[in-house]
Amino acid sequence: MSETPQARILYIDDDDGLRRLIQRALRRRGFDVDLAASGGEGVAKARAGAYDLIAMDHYMPGQDGLATLSALKSVPDCPPVVYVTGSDETRIAVAALKAGAADYVVKSIGDDFFDLLASSFTQAIERVHLRSAKERVEEELRASNARLETLLREVNHRVANSLQLVSAFVHMQASLLKDGAAQAALQETQQRVQAIAHVHRRLYSSGDVEFVSMDEYLRALVAELEQTWSTPQSPRRLTLGADPVRLTADRAVSLGVIVNELVSNACKYAYPPETDGEVRIRLSRESEHEFLLSVEDDGEGLPSDGSIKGTGLGTKLIKAMAKSLQADLAYDTDHAGVRALLRAPV
Repeated sequence: MSETPQARILYIDDDDGLRRLIQRALRRRGFDVDLAASGGEGVAKARAGAYDLIAMDHYMPGQDGLATLSALKSVPDCPPVVYVTGSDETRIAVAALKAGAADYVVKSIGDDFFDLLASSFTQAIERVHLRSAKERVEEELRASNARLETLLREVNHRVANSLQLVSAFVHMQASLLKDGAAQAALQETQQRVQAIAHVHRRLYSSGDVEFVSMDEYLRALVAELEQTWSTPQSPRRLTLGADPVRLTADRAVSLGVIVNELVSNACKYAYPPETDGEVRIRLSRESEHEFLLSVEDDGEGLPSDGSIKGTGLGTKLIKAMAKSLQADLAYDTDHAGVRALLRAPV
């Protein structure tokens, strides 16, 4: 039998002879036993002293065991309570358990009763210790997670600031160039950096440091793309519809780069210069495990000879990011303009 040496027990019983007998028997089994002759005295001692466990008989004049058990529940940090009942008092034992008793022991004559009582005490105290240890571990884990989230938020903050600085450098460099093609290339590079920076900005500014809400992220990204590509001479209206899809940071970056490239291509090549044009972006959750991205315009469509406009870097980036997402990328040939469809797992 596993024992807890010198565990402090309060035993409540109005039978003086039985109290003394139980005290001697339990002391021989390694317990420090204090006694109370009534429920009221037991509650008063429980408030005044620190006990590892309280045990009590049911039948006591004035205040029976159930009433005493109810009073004990108002004692701060009340220890576990073991209820002692007669052999034919199953109903009372069940009522005691429902009222908060940790265990019950059927009263009998002989050493078997004392052994059973001691075993019940030991198990109840061990359960308390295990519960306390579990709570300590959980509290330490919560504190560790909080520290980790704070650290991750700070890391994302610094990454976003660093990317913003890189973007500013690229913008400054572009403003110093005379070559129009070089300027355009640097401006596109700046936009790609900003697309990634938006992800990290979302991670440190939201309550979630692991996942990015793509509907919020895309709203910010699309608004910035419209400011970049829409001019009074060539207005570009960008419309967005997005379901609340949540992606991890690395997948959010990949999808953000794809949206940046597809929208930028549509703004540059779908419509003739100095004409109005609309680009529609839609992110929909197709199932619990899959989403669909659609970027479409009503412009001139893809070149019939399959040639690529521009440097082709955007197309390479789209393919690379689609591969990282394990996505299927296709173009709807029945659409009058260009409609890119990307289907990927969440």
